[in-house]
Amino acid sequence: MNVLMAIWSDWADWLKPSAGFPTLQWSLLLALAALVGHLVQRYSGLPKVLGYSMVGTLAGLAGFGGAGWPLQGIGLFLLELGVAVVLFEAGGRLALRWFRHNPMLLVQSLVEATLTFVAVYLAMRWFGISPQVAQALGLVTMAASPAVLTRVVMDTRASGPVTERAVVLSTLNTFYALVLCSARASVMERGGVARGIDGMVEAVYPVLVVLGLSFVIGGLLALTLRLALRVMSPTSENTAMLLLALIAAAAALAAHLGASAPLAALTGGVLLKQLNPRPWAWPRQLGTASSILIMLMFVLVSTVAAQADWSGPVALLVAALVLVRALAKVVGVALANAGSGARFKQALWVGCAMSPLSSIALLLVSQFASASPLLGPQIARIALPAILLMEVLGAMLVTVALYRAGESGKP
Repeated sequence: MNVLMAIWSDWADWLKPSAGFPTLQWSLLLALAALVGHLVQRYSGLPKVLGYSMVGTLAGLAGFGGAGWPLQGIGLFLLELGVAVVLFEAGGRLALRWFRHNPMLLVQSLVEATLTFVAVYLAMRWFGISPQVAQALGLVTMAASPAVLTRVVMDTRASGPVTERAVVLSTLNTFYALVLCSARASVMERGGVARGIDGMVEAVYPVLVVLGLSFVIGGLLALTLRLALRVMSPTSENTAMLLLALIAAAAALAAHLGASAPLAALTGGVLLKQLNPRPWAWPRQLGTASSILIMLMFVLVSTVAAQADWSGPVALLVAALVLVRALAKVVGVALANAGSGARFKQALWVGCAMSPLSSIALLLVSQFASASPLLGPQIARIALPAILLMEVLGAMLVTVALYRAGESGKP
């Protein structure tokens, strides 16, 4: 024993401080996720997202302690950064002139988002959920997941009108959800709402604050990148590093000022597309860096969501929410399809492609959890299992929908 203690003492002198055991855990978890994602796509033809979610789910069910709830600190920032990168790229694909030539597309997004909110709210109220919790769940489930959708499109190499329309509609309803959830979270702990003009001002003011601050930060991001593109090549490695650094800075600034970091990134991408309408050709380095960040985001989402309550009553509520939301998405897109330039069958596949829930929904639920210690756990109790379920099933539905629409190869 004395010999062993002496050896340990000598070895301890050589040990150096490290990043800590959680860093080792996350490194190995991400390495396993990358491997499983590759194997899932190679042997099943399904997107890599399923592999990432599987690894995160198993880690969460096994009690992985590297992701606590509610999210805070570096975990919350990484999730915000991953969502910001996804929405910046989605905003960069959104040409506003499309709505001028096809205004029914905007109407279609409003009808679909409104119907989703109303359907989920009424379904939760029917099960006896309180109005505030039902309202928050309705707002969260308005958003589709551009992250899941774009990754499935990339892995299946899908292209066509259904793909483009699904990406645009998911970006728009994400915009609505970000604005309304951020505003709702800021006033969730207040008492009764005043009536008349005062009540209207009290309801509209938080929305204007979130929109205004996010628009200013997004505008600064777009202008900075536009000036950089005057002297830097879009295909340069340094441009990719500058882009990621500026998105990270905008996300941190938005969180500090009380704005929405994802909304600021989305606004920045849309404005940059208008200022620099030429097709974007970001270098491969950006794709690799963003892919690592997005893989981390999917693993983090599934790890956190898997640690939720999976009791019988909760499972019934989750099943009802998922079913009602899926039907509302399909019906909403189909109802407003007239005059939008798409066939009815295409509208049905677009509605199916908008079923995933993932990182954006988790971020919105985290906002509610931080804003209200009383109502936050009640919202998360239902929302977290639904997010995990629809991250996996949603990716499968998108894959099938794009294949059935004839815009991707057979999975």
